Amino acid sequence: MRLAEQLDGKRLLLTGVTGFIGEALLQRVLVDLPGTTVVALVRPKPGQSGEDRMRSLLRKAIFTAAGDPDDLLKTRVEVLEGDLADVPELPGGLDAVVHCAGDVSFDPLVQDAFTTNVLGTKSLVDRVLAATRPERPVHYVHVSTAYVGGRRRGAVPERAVDHEVDWRTELQHGLRLAERIEEDSRLDAQLREFLRAAERDHGRAGPLTVAADAERRRVEWVAEQQKAAGKERARTLGWTDCYTFTKAMGERFVEEVAAPVVPTTILRPSIVESALVHPHPGWIEGFKMAEPIILAYGKGELTEFPAAPDSVLDVVPIDHVVNAILKAAATPPPLSRPAYYHVSSGARNPITFRELYEHVRAYFTEHPFDSSPEVMPTWQFPGQNKVERKVRAGELLTGVGNRALALAPRSERVRAASRKLDAARRQVEFARRYMDLYKAYTEAELRFVDDNTLALHRSLDPADVELWGFDTAVVDWKAYWRDTHCPSVTGQMRKYEEIRRRRKAAEAASGPRELRPVAEGAAPVLAVFDLAGTLLPGTVVDTYLTLRLSQLDAPARVAEFARVVRHLPGWIAAERRDRGSFLRSLFRGYAGVDLDALEAYVDDVFAPRFLQQVSSDALRRIQAHREAGHRTILMTGDVRLVTRPLAGLFDEVVCTDLQEEAGPGGHRRATGFLTSPPLVGESRAAWLRRYAEVQGADLSASYAYADSHPDLPLLRAVGNPTAVSPDVALFRVARGSRWPVADWAASSPARRLRVPQQVLAGTD
Repeated sequence: MRLAEQLDGKRLLLTGVTGFIGEALLQRVLVDLPGTTVVALVRPKPGQSGEDRMRSLLRKAIFTAAGDPDDLLKTRVEVLEGDLADVPELPGGLDAVVHCAGDVSFDPLVQDAFTTNVLGTKSLVDRVLAATRPERPVHYVHVSTAYVGGRRRGAVPERAVDHEVDWRTELQHGLRLAERIEEDSRLDAQLREFLRAAERDHGRAGPLTVAADAERRRVEWVAEQQKAAGKERARTLGWTDCYTFTKAMGERFVEEVAAPVVPTTILRPSIVESALVHPHPGWIEGFKMAEPIILAYGKGELTEFPAAPDSVLDVVPIDHVVNAILKAAATPPPLSRPAYYHVSSGARNPITFRELYEHVRAYFTEHPFDSSPEVMPTWQFPGQNKVERKVRAGELLTGVGNRALALAPRSERVRAASRKLDAARRQVEFARRYMDLYKAYTEAELRFVDDNTLALHRSLDPADVELWGFDTAVVDWKAYWRDTHCPSVTGQMRKYEEIRRRRKAAEAASGPRELRPVAEGAAPVLAVFDLAGTLLPGTVVDTYLTLRLSQLDAPARVAEFARVVRHLPGWIAAERRDRGSFLRSLFRGYAGVDLDALEAYVDDVFAPRFLQQVSSDALRRIQAHREAGHRTILMTGDVRLVTRPLAGLFDEVVCTDLQEEAGPGGHRRATGFLTSPPLVGESRAAWLRRYAEVQGADLSASYAYADSHPDLPLLRAVGNPTAVSPDVALFRVARGSRWPVADWAASSPARRLRVPQQVLAGTD
């Protein structure tokens, strides 16, 4: 019989229809099996029902030939809302259940792998057994993986995997293991370690930023430990990773519980990649196993890989997998005699890693990315040990470079170096991740026997072979990789590169983003500007010395400058921990200063020189905000005296006020103390939120400009942040968040203490 006749009038339940295999399977049924209906188990999401998810799926281009989505939902597709964690009661009249959902990550969290691949399978099979009837048994088709046999060598037969591991014990252990790791992450010693690391990187921004980063580190630690625990348990039992281990446990459950009661088929694809023919050549959803490696190589970021050149990469096109599933679903085996099928290519049409590399290299040599090197990397396949040493060296060098950048004075040259270092670090991290994930596969010496699968293929009606065939021996790998797969998986990347190129060109041509005037009746828009390092070069130490030394005679100037230099290392250390404490200590030096005389000096002498240092780009930006009707705010940790020359440009000046007392002759004198804590780090964001609340301002439409990592809370408080001549830490955040980066203070590339002219004059 033709396959369409075999499945005519049949009702199939499919799981995983929003995944790669499930989506392709649903498409073939709806397009090429008009007499077959589907029940799809779909998990609802917040704000989106299972039926809405299915409707969105059916609107994809590959389903166009199947008909209108609403009509399909009325006539051929029934949505069963539910989750593998708790499968609802199955509808009656089912002929087959095809279970192709599962956790397919190579490094899943141990609890996720067991929950999906074992508990999910158990939940579904229990419902299948409850729904089956003696007069109409439900055929259960379980989609597994060819690598379920673990770390074996040589021929792998199409039958049950030979092992004595108890799935019940391992399931309970895996779930308990995940809970124990979660508990360990909350022990005092571990929490202190997270907190120390967070304080080292974010202490200047404030305690809430530190706390958030400490919790982020804890969550990441838990995830990494849970992944590692699952992997190590799998390896101790002979499997490559937690994915293949839990798939094997799921299979064993199916063999023990389902096979004696209902016809059971276990179908094991190898590495599933893009379509050969259906729904169209090169069709693929998301990145699978080969794609990250292919793209990294094409961009010149992967100069070597630890694969054995003669090792076979067992790949099968997705449409071959789908065809085999449907033919298997139409061919139920007897009870207690489960059928096993390897949908693979390595036994009769192998391709080695070296051959794959040559095809990919030839493709990129002829069709390079914009970012590709002039000459594509040449892989020598030196072996895992040499690649491992190279990766370790890269990890060491990037670590040293990162520590050096943290101490370097900020400049465009340093930011350029950080870009190069970040790119190098990403390459090393990529190599490490995929080397660890794939090394068991890239040096595998396996041959998946596919005699049963070939026999199933040959049982097709001759008229069905072209449409429904799945003999992988017919695949021309050279044509597949060079003409089908590589063009398909690189297409989206090329579109992205073109969009990015156009965006950069447009930004370069247009300059800073135009500011929209505030509409009449709209909420106020704020524009907040930091001072030192943003509007002008230099630091608060520079301005302090300039003002303080102006009130001293020559010997006292030298003495005060020497005091500052002597305390500077301690201040720098304090500033890295708590900028507020540093500012309090620095400003104690104003004790006894005649504030009236100092204000006169600022207005008459300091202001003209100070204004000459302010970036012209910054002044234009301030003026643009004022013309747009935005409320401008100057926010600085420096004293109010320093802000006097700029006060006329801003609607609000938020700064540090010196406490004063009455001095001789009725003059005001500074006590060396402050009237309130300096506004730094998180306190800036808190002040801004409160100000916006009182003024009714729209922070999502507001702007902020700052230069250092401690200002991160302030920048995140607005919808339009800009990093101005940023330090490396802020520069990295800005790049990752795609914030604009300006260079207003680029005229002073180094942030270092300058010797004031008063000191030089005092030594004449």
